[in-house]
Amino acid sequence: MAVVIEHDDPTPQKMRLAPLAVAMPSSKALPGSEQPAELMNNAGDSQPHHPGTMLSRRRFLGGAATAAAFTILPRHVLGGAGHVSPNSKLTLAAIGTGGQGLQNVQAFLEFPEVQIVAVCDVNREGPGYISWNWDKGNARNVAGREPARRLVEERYAKDRQASTYRGCKAYADYRELLAREDVDAVMIATPDHTHAVIAMAALKRRKHVYCEKPLAYSVYETRQLTEAARQAGVATQLGNQGQATAEARATCEMIWSGAIGAVRDVHVSIGPRFWAPPLFDGRPTDTMPVPPDLDWDLWLGPAPDRPYHAAYCPWNWRNWWEFGTGLFGDMGCHRLSTVFKALKLGHPTSIEASSTKHGGEVYPDGVIAHFEFPARGDLPPVTLHWYDGGLKPARPRDLEPGRGIGDTIYVGAKGTLMGYRLIPEAKMKELGRPPQKLPPSPGHYKEFVDACHGGPSTGSNFVDHSGLLSEACVLGNVALRSGKKLAWDGPGFKVTNDSAANRLLHREYRAGWSL
Repeated sequence: MAVVIEHDDPTPQKMRLAPLAVAMPSSKALPGSEQPAELMNNAGDSQPHHPGTMLSRRRFLGGAATAAAFTILPRHVLGGAGHVSPNSKLTLAAIGTGGQGLQNVQAFLEFPEVQIVAVCDVNREGPGYISWNWDKGNARNVAGREPARRLVEERYAKDRQASTYRGCKAYADYRELLAREDVDAVMIATPDHTHAVIAMAALKRRKHVYCEKPLAYSVYETRQLTEAARQAGVATQLGNQGQATAEARATCEMIWSGAIGAVRDVHVSIGPRFWAPPLFDGRPTDTMPVPPDLDWDLWLGPAPDRPYHAAYCPWNWRNWWEFGTGLFGDMGCHRLSTVFKALKLGHPTSIEASSTKHGGEVYPDGVIAHFEFPARGDLPPVTLHWYDGGLKPARPRDLEPGRGIGDTIYVGAKGTLMGYRLIPEAKMKELGRPPQKLPPSPGHYKEFVDACHGGPSTGSNFVDHSGLLSEACVLGNVALRSGKKLAWDGPGFKVTNDSAANRLLHREYRAGWSL
């Protein structure tokens, strides 16, 4: 038996949404960016919808539900495109259910106002995924679409005190999943190189989008997604969870209070990569069979074709230029989010990067970069200094002996902030915390759920924050690959002093794929 949650309107009518037509600058302005038509062959079986028994919402929530499957009426039935009634369940689909994807699924399972109706991954089931449970170290887990489906259905069966639950369908191909009209929102946690094609497809269908960082692999993709989100008018959130913390807000309040004066330099240092370093200087030369549960062609997506090797997936794709975005993309969206908010940064005007040796296939072990930002209103120009791979800036003059550099350093005209605390610590104790001005976040995931139900915009939505943030991060990779100090015209979307660098803003997609 299927149970349908009844909306206030006793006779809701299903509506088919017209896809979003995104009008943005032509990709032909970028060499090598002409894209073929989107591949439309889909894998997997379709899911029929069966008529069910209508129950009032109060009766449904108050009674014992023992049905084998539930049909949750989505926003297109209850309120039109981009709208989820506060009295309805948000239907969510998870795309990319590896290590981080499963963590996100578990987070969304905690919200009674969310119903996970589908999961999608190109791997049916397989080992080798990091658990992300740091209490257990870097343990490797089994993940994929089937483990995700089981996780969802076992949780919902437990919540309903039922022996079984059948209401979450597993897909290999995200395009088949997105064709479903009963999906309000998607969570995307695939490798970086496929973020853009999936997120754009969802935005064109006016689905709310939660996407892991960075927003996209290339600068061009990031700009396109930002504009698509602006036009779609749906809720969006990047997966940089730290933006919702009390510490992030305390940093902003400390700087805005004038405690350290005008900030002209910021130093951000990142430790060594937390994934395994590459074992190859170039591509692997040996051949390996594709695991039977993995669709390697779908895993590659728009990236150039190459034979499968375990050095690429499921975990170490971050090492490779063709698939990942290095520490700039992986950690930059975490560590630079507060910097952008506290200093009200926009587009940088120049970017310069240098590194340890890299041969064009894998990311270097360590990078130092410098981003120059212009004056913003009454705020002076500021230079952002980036160090990764364990490289560090010079010790601040006021840092006590024995204290390490473990957080972002803001150098002001009147003092220095490390993280959200003044240094030396004696000065912090003397001045104390400034008055709290920013309201606390209800939580990173909760921000997204509330925004989908018509609440305030999220703290890392694509339009106001994380699009620009992600763009700056992947611009760092453009500067690194070019080997030059680049002058950047953000509004005009071009490097003004090196025409060859403009070709690094995007790459040609593999035949059959388009944005």
